[in-house]
Formats: sequence, structure tokens, C-alpha cells
Amino acid sequence: MKIKVVSRVLEANERIAEENRKLLKDKGVFVLNLMSAPGAGKTSLLIKTIELLKSRVAIGVIEGDITGTEDAERIGALRVPVVQINTGGACHLDANMINTVLQELPLDQIRLLFIENVGNLVCPAEFNVGEDMKVMILSVTEGEDKPLKYPLMFQESQVLLINKIDLLPYLDIDIERLVKNSLKVNPQLKIFTVSCKSGEGLSQWTDFLLSKINPV
Repeated sequence: MKIKVVSRVLEANERIAEENRKLLKDKGVFVLNLMSAPGAGKTSLLIKTIELLKSRVAIGVIEGDITGTEDAERIGALRVPVVQINTGGACHLDANMINTVLQELPLDQIRLLFIENVGNLVCPAEFNVGEDMKVMILSVTEGEDKPLKYPLMFQESQVLLINKIDLLPYLDIDIERLVKNSLKVNPQLKIFTVSCKSGEGLSQWTDFLLSKINPV
């Protein structure tokens, strides 16, 4: 019975995700689903990305948190459209949650939409929300074994951002092993190493995004 219930939930989610995807595609919006564990630096990375891109492309944001509006307020200070979703305890965003807030965004004026998912290393990867691309952020403080212990998010993502590389001199971590383990789980992963503090790697990341929005 439990398996059937879970199957129905996922099937319903897929149907709504496809509706979201069609709507956003018709509007010409490219959508990224940002996922990570708590504390990996999703919001800081998103802020840096917006700062680098907002003069070149129209951006919107959907912020997902269990509770609170702090992250949405930080994004709103950058003068981009932002909508907050509070899940009230759920460990991920789903397609229906996204569907209910899309009308609150000026989609005709947005080319790039970031969905910042709830901080969790497992559940968000299980639910499509209508995105074009899943992007995982992993902090170097989490260790090189995470791809092997929590493979699903690595398998479902198209891009991996290894964040906080400015801390590498202070950590006992082998970043080459981290990259190797990530590619072992998903050989198709596009990997960027970045630091929001120093700015290292961010231009390569934003150039990649622009190439996806405006393919050469």
C-alpha cells in the first residue's frame, strides 16, 4: 500500500511539473532548481550570481524554506522579483508548490528563474518542479565522501558547484577525490569549483549560464 501511495504522489508531481515546464518554456524562461544540504552556501552563491548577471539578463527567484523570509529579503534587496514559499515542515519543494506561485512572478519579463530549494541532501532530488536543470551546491566542508553516501542528488543533477574553496587550506579534504567520486556517481556532471568570498570560479559559472540562455 505504501509503495502505491508513493507512486501516485510522484506521478501527480510529474504531471504538474510538466505543466510548469510547458508554461515556463512558452514564456521563454530558463529554470534552475538549486539544491544542497543546509549551510552549503546556496543563498550566498545565488546572490553572487544575481549580482554578476542582473545587468545582462532578467532574473526572478522562488525561495523555498521550511519557515522564515530572511533569504527572500536578501534577494529582494537586489531588486529582482522574488516569491517566498514556506513549506511548514516539508523537506523539499514540489511541483504543485511552484505552480501556485508562478502567477505571482512577472514571467513575461524574466529570462532566468532560480528556484532555491529547501536545504536537504536527499528529498529535493526526488521531485521535479518543472526545471530545465538541477544544480547541486556542495561545500568543501562536507567532505569528499558525500557523492558515495548520498548519490541520488549527484545522479539527478546536471551541474555540481563545489563551493567555499577558499577554505581548502584549512581543511583535510582531497578535492580531486571529491571530483572523482562525483563523476563516478554521475559521469555527465558539469563541475565548477567556486568561492563566494574570493570570487574564484564564478565567472566560469555565469558564462555557462549565459550560454544556456543564449546558445551560440
